[in-house]
Amino acid sequence: MKAAGKGPALLRLNNLKRVMTQLRTTRITSRQDLALALELSKNTVSLIVDDLLEAGLINELGPVSVASAGRPKIEISLRAEKLKSAGIMVERQAIHWRVCDYYSQVIAEQTWRTETSDPEQLLHELVEVCQTLHAAHPELLGVAIGFPGIIDPHRGWVHFSAHLGWQNVDVMTILSHEMPLPLRIMNNVKAAALLSVQQLELNKSQSHFYLRISEGLGGALVELGEVFTGSSWTAGEIGHLTVQPNGERCSCGRLGCLETLVSKPAIQQQLAKRKPGLRWQNGDSEPEILKEVMTQAGTHLGNALSQVMQLVNPASIIIDGPWNAQPAFVQAVQQAAQAGTLAFTFAHTALHFLPLRIDPANGLALAVIEQYERLN
Repeated sequence: MKAAGKGPALLRLNNLKRVMTQLRTTRITSRQDLALALELSKNTVSLIVDDLLEAGLINELGPVSVASAGRPKIEISLRAEKLKSAGIMVERQAIHWRVCDYYSQVIAEQTWRTETSDPEQLLHELVEVCQTLHAAHPELLGVAIGFPGIIDPHRGWVHFSAHLGWQNVDVMTILSHEMPLPLRIMNNVKAAALLSVQQLELNKSQSHFYLRISEGLGGALVELGEVFTGSSWTAGEIGHLTVQPNGERCSCGRLGCLETLVSKPAIQQQLAKRKPGLRWQNGDSEPEILKEVMTQAGTHLGNALSQVMQLVNPASIIIDGPWNAQPAFVQAVQQAAQAGTLAFTFAHTALHFLPLRIDPANGLALAVIEQYERLN
């Protein structure tokens, strides 16, 4: 299973990674189908599959009949539980982690409240979490840790996080010294974007824009299967587009950001302003007020998405938020986006309103897998 260096050894390693990616995508296949899909020789694929069988990482499911004469195909599949990854999501006053198998199915998870304002204290706690997960799941291929804010994924720095109150924290250096496994540091929303593309089975050769509505409002562009972070790691930060120059003050310190109009706290504030005590949880008691607030929020978001469509021209936009359950919100987003976008561009942009929220911890675990499969 190990291959290092240059030349043939590197080629074998890259072929192995391509086979792993194909096995993860197709779930059930055969040596012949792998060779055909990857344009590799049958001998090359057979050697890789034999190594994986010896390592106990795949199962032979048995022969299947074929129409043509010749040796029948023997179907194979990964033993997904033998290849695990972990995603740890840090939020304000909370840590949430998930361990997933190679198919992104959750094996174990936990959430707890903790103090997150002190970087040194939290990083010490994260070291303990990583070590505990590694001991409990020796099959781990790596760990990805996600934070809210401006994250440099290459150096592993949290440059700024309004939600945590952090600035210029070197996460990677501290954690990597204590963690024997590959470690990846990411923004939570950008990790969730990777999972959204996988779950919707979108074409990875195209670009897709993911938007997450939560305590804040974040976005990410997935280009050719990779998250595009930009030169200063803020690409996709749609929540901080100014839509009301004299509006409410945002957590970033500026006025009138989209986040102040569409995020969870913003909607709660707008409902309570119209009727004291009214919240999202009991909004159905005042359907007209709820519809008004949802229509207004959807219009603001649709106007912002029209700019994304024109500037980035993604094949699809994925909206992940609690307001998707409200028809008034969905309709307002669609109408405003269409009104503000060239007809041809809008007609070639699919809008996906996710019925179920994506867990960024799952996206972080997937990021570990995709890093493992990345060609050298």
